[in-house]
Amino acid sequence: MNLNNLANLAPGALVTLELTVVSVIAGMLLGLFLALGRLSKNKLIDRICWLYIWLFRGTPLLMQIFFIYFALPLFTPITLPQMPAAFIALGLNSAAYLAEIIRAAIQSIDKGQMEAAKALGLSYGQAMKRIIIPQSYRRLIPPVGNEFIALLKDSSLVSMIGMVELMKSTTQISNATGDAIIYIPSAILYLAMTTLFTFIFGRLEKKYSVYE
Repeated sequence: MNLNNLANLAPGALVTLELTVVSVIAGMLLGLFLALGRLSKNKLIDRICWLYIWLFRGTPLLMQIFFIYFALPLFTPITLPQMPAAFIALGLNSAAYLAEIIRAAIQSIDKGQMEAAKALGLSYGQAMKRIIIPQSYRRLIPPVGNEFIALLKDSSLVSMIGMVELMKSTTQISNATGDAIIYIPSAILYLAMTTLFTFIFGRLEKKYSVYE
C-alpha cells in the first residue's frame, strides 16, 4: 500500500471532524431553543417545535442533505456550496435529536427546584437560566456523546453530494489506484476518532457525574 495514499486520507479526516464538531455545536444551540419551545406553555410554539423535530427525526439524513443541496435551488434563489449545505443539513438534523435529549434532561430535574425558584421571586425564564438548565448539563453528557459519535459516522453521507471528507477521499483513492485495501486504514481512522471521543465523553461523564 502506497504511503502517499495513506497521507491523503488525513485532510478528509480533518474535514470529517470539522463537520461533526461545528454541526453538533450548532445543533446544541438550536436544540436548546427547540427544547424550551417544547416545554413552553404556548401551544403554538410547542406545536411548531414538535413539527420540526418530527420532520427531521422522521426523514432520512441523506434525503435532507439532497433536499438542501439539490432541491432548495429549484424553488428558491438560494444555491449553497457543498460545505455550507453539509453543515446546515447535519446541524438541522442534529438539532432535532439534541432537542429531545435536552428536553429530557431538563424534565429530569426535580419539579421542586422550579417551585423553590418561584418562591424566591424568580420568573420562569430566570429559573430556567439560573437553576434548571445549569443542573441539566451533567445529565446531557452521555446522550450528547452518543449523538456526537453517531453524527461523526453519519457525516460520511455528505460524500453523496461530492463533499470531500474521509469517505469521499477513500473512494477517490480507491477509484484512482484500483486498491480497495485503502478502505481498511480509512475504517481504522473512523474507529480511532470514535474511540477518542468515546474516551473524552467518558472522562467528562465521570468528572461531572450527577451521582458524585
